[in-house]
Parts: sequence; C-alpha cells; structure tokens
Amino acid sequence: MACAAVCWSSGGLIARLVSTSPWTTSLWRSLFASLFLTVVLWIVRGRNIVAQWRTGGLPVVVAATCMALASTCFILSLAHTSVANTLLLMSTGPYVTALLGWLLLRERVAPRTWLTMAVALAGAVVMVSNSYGRGAMVGDLLALVMATSFAVATVVVRRHPEIQMAPAAALATALTALVALPLAAPIETAPRDLALLAFFGVGQFGAGFLLFMAGARLIPAAESSLIGMLETVLGPLWVWLVLSERPATATLTGGALILAALVANTLIDRLTATCPSGGWSRRALLSRFRRGGRQ
Repeated sequence: MACAAVCWSSGGLIARLVSTSPWTTSLWRSLFASLFLTVVLWIVRGRNIVAQWRTGGLPVVVAATCMALASTCFILSLAHTSVANTLLLMSTGPYVTALLGWLLLRERVAPRTWLTMAVALAGAVVMVSNSYGRGAMVGDLLALVMATSFAVATVVVRRHPEIQMAPAAALATALTALVALPLAAPIETAPRDLALLAFFGVGQFGAGFLLFMAGARLIPAAESSLIGMLETVLGPLWVWLVLSERPATATLTGGALILAALVANTLIDRLTATCPSGGWSRRALLSRFRRGGRQ
C-alpha cells in the first residue's frame, strides 16, 4: 500500500515536468497504462481483455466510464490549479462515496463519518476560497468532479460485487485515450516527454494500481485508507522540492483540516476495530463469550 501511494504521488510532478498539452498528456498516459494493464491481465488470467470485459457486462462499462472521467479531470485539474489543491480535494472522495452509498444503496453511515465529511467539506471550502482570484477555480472544480466520478464508480462496484476492478481500470484508460485523441497532438511529443509519459502510465498509474490491489487484500480497510494518505502528503512535497511550487496559505489551512479529519477518522476506525489487549475484534470476543471460550 505504501509503495502504491508513492507511485501515485509522482503524478503531479510528472504532469509539471512534461511540456505536452493536458490532452496530449492524458492520451499518452492512458495509452501506456491501458497497454500495461492489458498485458498483465492477459498473462495472469490467461484470457484476452475483451473477454474479461464481456464477463463484467454493463456494470464494468459504467464503472470504467466514471473512472475515465475521473482520470481526465485529474490531468486537466493539474493544468489549472496547484498539485496540492488537486490532491487534497481528491482526498474527499471516500466521503463522497459514503454519501452516495447512503443515498443510492441505503448503506448506514456512522455519525462520526458525517462529522468527518462536514470537516472535510469545510476544509475544501477554505481551499477554494481564494481560487477565484488566482484563476484556479476551474482546476479546483475539476478536482471535485474527479472525486465525485471515482466515488460513483466505487458505488457501482459495491452494487455489483462481481465486477473485477482491474479489467474495469484497463477499459477506463482505453476510454480516456479515445476521448483525448481528437484534442491531442501526440506526434509533436519530444522523446524526453514520451519517456516521462511512459512512466506516468506504467509506473504511476499501472504499477500503483496493481500494488494497491495486492495490498488492499492483506490489511484492514482502515489501514489502507491511512497509508493511502501518503499520496496526498508526498505529491505536493515532490513538486515543492523539485519545482519550488509552494501551496498557498488557504491550501495549507484547508488541507490541514481535511488531513486532520481523515487521519482522526481512520485512527478511530482502527482503534475501535480491535480490543486494546490482544487485538481481538469486538465481534470475535462476543462470539467466543457465547461459546464459553475464555480470553
């Protein structure tokens, strides 16, 4: 999970280092990611990617379309606002997912989660408060659209647990490339930029996604969320160290609110999921008690 977060955190820096237009960047990144995921899935599962898409049916297409919109908005947001704003506003995605899950799937949302969402929303408002004057409002809004689009994709996956996320991600990157193609200028890409964009697709997105899928199976969701926050912290750090892009005061203030809310919520989830002594979950302890077991 930590390696996945490190891979993803490089996205803002790469987008700043290349000289291509946002649409050209989106095209090459998606094309390399799609080819990489297609080859990996074919080797691992022994079936071509089209057959895997057919197995998933319409839900895979819907989830992939939402993910493609999120990916496109990510690149466009980086072109119109700071890396810090994009990543911090993107981190509100899990709570948009919780809200949509409550509205569409009738999933119960704990009061603490509602409070966390309120604090995260307040942080987002603070972050975008001075974006209009800096001309970054479009980028901030795109970041929010990105978070919402990915949240919708997550809700679709929850509604259809048979969906395989990896084939959906491969389809999403293919759709993103098709959308960007008419507006891009791929032939004008310099060799240096092409190498960076290859890493953008294979290393930042493709490898990061596969590492995330592998790590998410091995540790609790609360730990996954907490470790995943490394992307939000490291992304602006790389850009600041390499390109001296310093976040604005409003970004730091609003980002601090968002990160504090996310960290506090995740830590409480982790603490309440285990017993202080021995690490037994409450449900496991209750089950042992009913069976007459002793701790």
